Amino acid sequence: MLFLAAVLSALCAYLLGSLNFAIIVSRLFFHKDIRQFGSGNAGMTNILRTFGKGAAAGVLCGDVLKGTCAVLLGKLFFSLLAPGAGVIYGAYLAAIAAVLGHLFPLYFGFKGGKGISVATGAVLAIEPPIILALVVVFLAMVICTRIVSLSSITVAALYPVFTFVYFTFWGDGSSLPWVNTLFAAVIGALIIYMHRANIQRLRNGTEYKFGQKKENEK
Repeated sequence: MLFLAAVLSALCAYLLGSLNFAIIVSRLFFHKDIRQFGSGNAGMTNILRTFGKGAAAGVLCGDVLKGTCAVLLGKLFFSLLAPGAGVIYGAYLAAIAAVLGHLFPLYFGFKGGKGISVATGAVLAIEPPIILALVVVFLAMVICTRIVSLSSITVAALYPVFTFVYFTFWGDGSSLPWVNTLFAAVIGALIIYMHRANIQRLRNGTEYKFGQKKENEK
């Protein structure tokens, strides 16, 4: 039953993660594909820069919610089919699958976003105190640097560190801190990998800063 729980959790989470709301919103309300504008990324930041705050808010809510729902489904399948296997591991498995669905959406040619919003929703359902700490770090960095990508990369790198500290000192008693940290590291690594072009621009000093005007707008 453990295998069935794992398959159902991963499959449902991936299919749910494949519902990329940046693409859905841009097509449904603007009759355009966000991947053809701006950075070409199917994510909230590109939506904000291209279609404005209202569209970005809708995308953010949708992507966070699907991450949360994916984890809740993972917990449900493991609770029903393999309760002794550690429900939290089912939650992590679903979180990774949802992020993969967002990055490589089945419904949209396997070209999606970078995973921050869906990962936020997933972590919120697994470790609420950790997501609170990460959000504080993210907002502080955005305010200080005005570079969303740098802030995203930083919190992705800190996520496994915070996970290890949290479960070492305030663990749930039913899971191993190093295993939880490994799952968190996989999620963080996926997000950092998807920001590899941003990392190169950061090195070159050409990365976009929030509020910065494009050359043709100056």
